[in-house]
Amino acid sequence: MKSDKLKTFNYSVGMFGTSIPINLLKTFAFAYYVDTLGVTTAQWASIMLIYTFIDAADNLIYGFLSDRTRTKWGRRRPWLVIGTPLLVLSLILFYSTPAGLDANALYIYAMLFYILAGTLDSVINANYGALFPELFTTDATRAKANALRQAFQLVAMIISIALTPMVVDALGWSTTAIVYGLLGGAVILYMALTSHEKPVTEEEKKPQLWDSVKTLLTNKKFWVAGITNAFYSAGMSLVMAGLPIYAKYTLGIGSGQQSLLFGGVLLVAIGSVAVWANWVKKYELVKIWRFAIGALALAYIPLYFANSFYVALACAMLVGFGFAGVITTMDLIHSRIMDEDQAKHNVRREGIISNALGFMNRLNGLFTSAAYALLGVLFGYISGEVPGPQPGTAARFLLTVFPLVMMVFSLCFSFLSDFKRIPLDAREEEE
Repeated sequence: MKSDKLKTFNYSVGMFGTSIPINLLKTFAFAYYVDTLGVTTAQWASIMLIYTFIDAADNLIYGFLSDRTRTKWGRRRPWLVIGTPLLVLSLILFYSTPAGLDANALYIYAMLFYILAGTLDSVINANYGALFPELFTTDATRAKANALRQAFQLVAMIISIALTPMVVDALGWSTTAIVYGLLGGAVILYMALTSHEKPVTEEEKKPQLWDSVKTLLTNKKFWVAGITNAFYSAGMSLVMAGLPIYAKYTLGIGSGQQSLLFGGVLLVAIGSVAVWANWVKKYELVKIWRFAIGALALAYIPLYFANSFYVALACAMLVGFGFAGVITTMDLIHSRIMDEDQAKHNVRREGIISNALGFMNRLNGLFTSAAYALLGVLFGYISGEVPGPQPGTAARFLLTVFPLVMMVFSLCFSFLSDFKRIPLDAREEEE
């Protein structure tokens, strides 16, 4: 029992490490380069668009190589150990912009290191995600482990999102990236070195690329889950990116209250994870998953009308409740897809499927780039230097309107499959 708890902790704490760098990158990149350094919204939209296609192209390759890796350290550990320091370095360089860059050079620099950090994050998260269904094989153990790792993720978000405005005020962007990068990297390496995979022999069947691609292309559940998650991720990406400028232009609050706004959302989410995990144990997983998506969609409506800090805080807490539900259930849906693939085809390719689902998730860049471009078209918001006549309205649109539309699409797609579980052995019964 003690070893099971340690196994769950060692794996779950990795979510703390993987969340720190990517939260700093995705949440504050727009505020840093556009609102602070003067990159235009049109340029930023193009970065998001280019990154989406590059990230989509490399995801399947990373998963394929990981699944076919055969070393005495396992399939996933070499990728995690090598990729982690490279991710930390790229994050630091992204937020350590050289002085004296002209507008075009700044744009190229931002694009280069955003793409580099983003693709290294894909390597880390694909291998980390591929370990989940392998280490935990039943809904009960998965629900327990996932609840703990999502709690770790939310604690990481408090640090890397809620506290970041105050940390940046005290340390500056570059030093903040160094501190966050080293903290996250150390935890990822701890997880990688203490989480033990199932042994893979040279004789075990290796997945083939084109066979895997063909299988995924004809897997309806993969497409439904992937597109549902892409819409959800687009909505939450815009919320995270929109909160700093919403706090600045719509609410007119400083870094301290901005941290409280972020923190309120995440504290509610942390408290709600246990509630959602308990519901997963009591009720059918797919119904709880859909309910969580619907709850998150509805939460954006009152947030649109918030005009003061305290009203915005109360409304944002509703977002935290729905957010906790989606992150608690989404990975369990993905694990069912991996289980079914292994049962049908007798081959272990969690890395390919995890990265393919990651590729679908990265499609959210198509939607987020459109949202950034619309800020200039609809509201005249070009950058922090040229915020236009309606920066508060632009921030409100980015934070609530576009995410609401994305979540409605996400909910609709979730009904296109039942996601019933195929039992893998005699211990599990059909739900």
